[in-house]
Amino acid sequence: MPKAYYDNTISGFLGTSDETILGRLMISDEFRTTIEQKNSWRSEIEILKRQLRHVPDGSIIFEYTIPRIGDRIDVTCIINGIIFALEFKVNNTEYLPADEEQVVDYALDLKYFHEESERRHIVPMLIATDAAPFGTTVTIFDDKILDTILCNKDNIAEKINAILRVIPQGESITTNAWINSRYRPTPTIIEAAQALYQKHDVKEISRNDAGAENLEKTNAAINYVIEDCKTNHKKAICFITGVPGAGKTLAGLNIANTRHQFEENDHAVFLSGNGPLVQVLQEALARDDAKRNSISKNKAKTKTKAFIQIVHRFRDAAVSSNDPPLEKVAIFDEAQRAWDMEQLTKFMAQKKGVPDFNKSEPESLIEFMNRHEDWATIVCLVG
Repeated sequence: MPKAYYDNTISGFLGTSDETILGRLMISDEFRTTIEQKNSWRSEIEILKRQLRHVPDGSIIFEYTIPRIGDRIDVTCIINGIIFALEFKVNNTEYLPADEEQVVDYALDLKYFHEESERRHIVPMLIATDAAPFGTTVTIFDDKILDTILCNKDNIAEKINAILRVIPQGESITTNAWINSRYRPTPTIIEAAQALYQKHDVKEISRNDAGAENLEKTNAAINYVIEDCKTNHKKAICFITGVPGAGKTLAGLNIANTRHQFEENDHAVFLSGNGPLVQVLQEALARDDAKRNSISKNKAKTKTKAFIQIVHRFRDAAVSSNDPPLEKVAIFDEAQRAWDMEQLTKFMAQKKGVPDFNKSEPESLIEFMNRHEDWATIVCLVG
């Protein structure tokens, strides 16, 4: 599974035919490329070929998937150590707020979850190709993310060069190193996630018929096992069972959040294959945080991604790296839905382009967590 559909130096991109680049994009696409997507890529290539001739050389990356987060950025340019995240809206005549939020979300995810981007300036750029020109004001926030730059198809180079005149050159990085960067939440986002969760009214997150006392006993028992593994360098798997409404999801969320110990390398993640459940949990926490602290919901939702994730993206990260996951504790919600090896091998071959998955890749969450040399704990929530 490619982490990016196409990458090159900018000079190499300019010297490669449009059809060759388009072909690479289509071959790398894990989905069936639609005519609309093909035409969008063709337009992006033509526009960038005209514009990038007028900027310093650097790297260009099409369709990069942010590790674990799953969002795919249309185009990323790295010039003078600065990350430019470009979101194209081909044929759009307006700069829509929803589109601006989309590219800001990419910038936030790179800043807080992408190790090689954490210390760099990140520039979200919205390119509504047929919109009227919009003035350039370079505003840099404390976290080194710039306010969104609004462009059309004719002024991308002008905007990039204006930013390069303001921001000093950053530390150089190779395209390969950036593309293969690890998923790693920053200490800031871990602390923010903890604060967000602790202040939230958990009744809004999950129904809990089991009662607070039963939930507390469950958490205490699981935390005892985790501490035993950590102290004695062991590995364990725990099962929490119960009927729907018993409080399993809430127990898993509590464990994931309380085990965030950044300085002690004691991370945890709550994983679910139920996409709507993940969305509901993230939305509930983010909405509450946005209301309490008068911030955008997009920025609030960034915090929830530190410990609530979709298990499929966790899997995709596993098959693209030989390293252990960052987390030492993994909580797998609705574990009874997990596929067996036959189902998973077939899916990976047909949908992800990994034909020998069962021979070369981790066969299970257990095997993936076993990459840790010292200790690890898996908690399966089974209904």
